[in-house]
Amino acid sequence: MKKIIYPVLLAVALLLSCNTGKKISYEIIKNDLRAPAYPLITIDPYTSGWSATDNLYDGNVKHWTSKDFPLIGAIRVDNTVYRFMGIEDIPKVTLVPDSERGEWTGKFVTAKPASDWMNPGFNDSAWSEGKGAFGTMENEHTAKTQWGTDYIWVRRNVVLDSDMKGKKVYLEYSHDDDAIIYINGIEVVNTGDACKKNVLQLLSDEVVATLKKGENLIAAYCYNRRGNALLDFGLVTEKEVSFQLANQAIQKSADVQATQTHYIFDCGGVELKLSFTAPLLMDNLDLISRPVNYITYNVSATDGKQHDVQVYFEAAPNWALDKALQPSISESFRKDNLLFLKTGSTGQKILGKKGDDVRIDWGYFYMVSGQDNATYSIGDPFLSRSDFAKNGNLKSDNNHKENANLAMAHSLGKVKDATGYIMIGYDDIRSIQYFGEDLKPYWNRDGNKTIEQMFVEANKEYDKLLQKCYQFDAQLIKAATQSGGKEYAELCALAYRQAISAHKLVEAPNGDLLFLSKENFSNGSIGTVDITYPSAPLFLYYNPELAKGLLNHIFYYSESGKWAKPFPAHDVGTYPIANGQTYGDDMPVEEAGNMLTVTAAVAAMEGNAKYAEKHWPVLTIWADYLAENGLDPENQLCTDDFAGHFAHNANLSIKAIMGVASYGWLADQLGKKDIAGKYTAKAREMAQEWMKMADDGNHYRLTFDKAGTWSQKYNLIWDKLLKFNIFPKEVREKEIAYYLTKQNKYGLPLDNRTTYTKTDWIMWSAALSDDPAIFRQFISPVYKFMNETTDRVPMSDWVWTDKPNQRGFQARSVVGGYYIKMLGDKMSKK
Repeated sequence: MKKIIYPVLLAVALLLSCNTGKKISYEIIKNDLRAPAYPLITIDPYTSGWSATDNLYDGNVKHWTSKDFPLIGAIRVDNTVYRFMGIEDIPKVTLVPDSERGEWTGKFVTAKPASDWMNPGFNDSAWSEGKGAFGTMENEHTAKTQWGTDYIWVRRNVVLDSDMKGKKVYLEYSHDDDAIIYINGIEVVNTGDACKKNVLQLLSDEVVATLKKGENLIAAYCYNRRGNALLDFGLVTEKEVSFQLANQAIQKSADVQATQTHYIFDCGGVELKLSFTAPLLMDNLDLISRPVNYITYNVSATDGKQHDVQVYFEAAPNWALDKALQPSISESFRKDNLLFLKTGSTGQKILGKKGDDVRIDWGYFYMVSGQDNATYSIGDPFLSRSDFAKNGNLKSDNNHKENANLAMAHSLGKVKDATGYIMIGYDDIRSIQYFGEDLKPYWNRDGNKTIEQMFVEANKEYDKLLQKCYQFDAQLIKAATQSGGKEYAELCALAYRQAISAHKLVEAPNGDLLFLSKENFSNGSIGTVDITYPSAPLFLYYNPELAKGLLNHIFYYSESGKWAKPFPAHDVGTYPIANGQTYGDDMPVEEAGNMLTVTAAVAAMEGNAKYAEKHWPVLTIWADYLAENGLDPENQLCTDDFAGHFAHNANLSIKAIMGVASYGWLADQLGKKDIAGKYTAKAREMAQEWMKMADDGNHYRLTFDKAGTWSQKYNLIWDKLLKFNIFPKEVREKEIAYYLTKQNKYGLPLDNRTTYTKTDWIMWSAALSDDPAIFRQFISPVYKFMNETTDRVPMSDWVWTDKPNQRGFQARSVVGGYYIKMLGDKMSKK
């Protein structure tokens, strides 16, 4: 393994002027995995920045949803500028606003008009008038006029200040479902059966030539085939600019560790080491909820000479917006010897949006550093870049500015070696709505702290936290390598920040810790039980209190009477609104088995069952449901709901058996011997029946009623880890041997129906084996997929096994399930 020395500056009071102070080095085993996407800023589901390219300067930094979150970095060495992060995009500006960037009105009808309705000369005086967008109120963050019928026709007159001929103009539109859009009578969009938001379509020269000074017409038709309805549109154009940061550094390496991502660049006569640090150390809940990350840079001469060095960072207001070009306001201020740059939307509708492909547009994004040797600019990014390129400084001012980028420059002077850092953070003000009550973030749960204080604390603790992060990263790689080998360790390192930052930590009104997941790029649910189940191993391993935080909201939902069914809910809402289940289907056996099993795992890690005792009545209801209904499940969904409903699911049956066994084991831990004996015996009886029903010769079936089928029986892992011994060991051994005959280039398929898989379940299935070599046989194809996939997104867990492509999902917390092998090793020592 290649080892790299990373410098860390300790006992330094200043952010800059770093030739003084004690500097120590850490020897880290480099992660050789070429990540599908590299984690840079990982705070929570909203404040999230990733590099989706091999070189940090080859593309924009992106939110995990793949929307651009521009973050640019450059270094000026002896008057020559090298860009090391991000790209210079041609900025787009609003020409005609859609409903998310301004107000507009249009004429509309819901009965079919005459055939020339889309032409500028058409008489629409009899049409109704309404505010855009048009749609059902389920799209409340965009729809302003209710439209719930099948069809709508809309005409919008827009006035332009000048002709557009020769310019690049885009139509931006959102639709649900079929849409046809015309500009000045020319058809420019015909979507067919589709549903998309904020699509940017470059208009042809023919269409742009019709966009004259004065009045123009955008006309649109939409057919609402099903469910929600939406129609919205506007025009966007490009701003004329001159690029300032065209010269790139030369990237030498990229290295993902658990809490940090490191890059090394050649920049003329100096080497630049750049580190992104998220101090997500799970033994400190206040720390992991503190919404501040660090970007550290170290410059060192490669020729032994001193060099005149300045470093530049720039962030776009996109970091505080759901959609690019939403109106924003930016400002600067100084406090506690720190320089604060701040941006946020002008709307500030706190907790005003929910959904999956949605970013935050309330609260404020911050870029912060020490004041010494720092200059800044709020405004046109191309002017800031020009100033930096010319003299290494920025023209500081304190004016509030609309739609402005934040830029900061550090002047290091003539140096051979220097280190500095900036801090990136976000104040979301209110994080979650929980059964009607808006909750503050955990770091401000008592309402007596400010974001400025968080930055001051982060600044004071910088040296200590970086030291802890380097130590933690090294320890994790060592432990994971011992547990599952080098490739396993490197996958675990990449999974760490992704899994944690897909959650939000808050405190419930009753004092419960809530560690609420967002079901990223799946359906946007909050607190999903079958997301908790696969992600739990990471949190069980490092801090069972966080594992409880994954369960508490579901216990409360049932115990409060708000959820009255004899099995747990699937979720408590759509992120960030947790007012009750919004998913359309229940998963009775799935969620009951999940809650019981993870509760047992918490008890095993804590060495007592006090948590289970607190929730004993509802656990009993769920265990009884599984005992009666779990052996041969009726037609229903399981956690692999993308595969659809089906009955007689053999793997789901195992989950039910594990749930009953968990209840029996917990009863034994609590001294309830009669109950323990009854339910443990029931679980053994169910297991014996299962073996007969599922047997298919050299393996076990996908469903009890279909011979010649197979599936991963990943739920069996808890029989091994929790030492229930409900199933004979031979069941696991037979399954593992069969799986080895079914592997493809990029992994083991989920079952016989298709070639896609779930990478978290592969880890669980691999951990069924007691042979380290066999475990690694299952891990290597997953590693190969992540190393070679052409889909450059934060790790997907739903992928094809015969081609390097994701099937769906990305950036989900379920990769916490990769820690199942490490968890098993830790449990075996208890």
